Amino acid sequence: MKTLFLLLLFCHVSLAVKHSLTFFITGSSGVPNISELVIATEVDGSLVGYCDINKKILEPKQDWVKKIFEDDPQHFKRYTLQCFERVPNLFKVLIQDLKQRLNQSGGIHILQEIVGCEWDDVTGKVNSFLKLGYDGEDFLSFDLKTLSWIALKPQAVTTKLMWDADKAITKDNVNFITKVSPGFLKQYVAYGNSSLQRKDLPSVSLLQKTPSSPVSCHATGFYPDSALMFWRKDGEELHEDVDHGEILPNHDGSFQMSVDLNHSSVTPEDWRRYDCVFQLSGVKNDIVTKLDKAVIRTNWVSPSEFPAGAVIGVVVGLLLLAHHWTLHLEKEQ
Repeated sequence: MKTLFLLLLFCHVSLAVKHSLTFFITGSSGVPNISELVIATEVDGSLVGYCDINKKILEPKQDWVKKIFEDDPQHFKRYTLQCFERVPNLFKVLIQDLKQRLNQSGGIHILQEIVGCEWDDVTGKVNSFLKLGYDGEDFLSFDLKTLSWIALKPQAVTTKLMWDADKAITKDNVNFITKVSPGFLKQYVAYGNSSLQRKDLPSVSLLQKTPSSPVSCHATGFYPDSALMFWRKDGEELHEDVDHGEILPNHDGSFQMSVDLNHSSVTPEDWRRYDCVFQLSGVKNDIVTKLDKAVIRTNWVSPSEFPAGAVIGVVVGLLLLAHHWTLHLEKEQ
């Protein structure tokens, strides 16, 4: 898929105090050994819940989510109903409808949905979203201003017109993304505040593949994902010869990012004028790493540095092996 999941990464640039709730729903047809429906729920970019209809799994991924289910049985009941009945039935109908409308008789087909909201707990502003992808491509997006669907490819126009005409479905969509979803998010923030509001600083390293490669300033293990990282020269942020990477999730719920510096035009005596700066939202002090060859980590070893003894040992070993193999052949004959 055209990385549909990457279309809605929030607050990677802004350092405002914001929270997000995102449901990633994936339905499939004709895919062997893959669940017909999987739902992953994320709050502020961290996985908090997971559902798999084939394996009959509904699993909270955070202790505070378990607490919500214990304190609010209706919340758990609603999740169960959505996971094992309503959403699977809806997705099955939608996939069959799309296959028929697009003249697809069989084969493998995947329908993906991203739905949720973003909430600024300082201003109270809420931004809601709903997008669909089909068979690896962006397909439809719901526009709250016009209360209509936007076709993201020509093949989606017919579906857009049919869905726009169904006022009942439009009303349900608007209610979920503007009322239900923000309500869930505020409840989650209230329960998971200590976890969601934590500030974990990263370990920062300078990495390089070869002496001619860009120097990558890499930070990993930070939380939340409201962070900035950049290169400076003489205290001024650099914009040229710099390549900013995306903020990516780690398996433990923390995040990582990197920014590369092309140093081909930097003279050895000027290296001391450069440094890498990492900033985390809500943390006063920056992490500053000087551009220093002595601290750069690399796996590259120049031929001149490769131990001569090791080369000689390998050659001798090969010669001995060849000699033994020759003797073995002579005995066979």
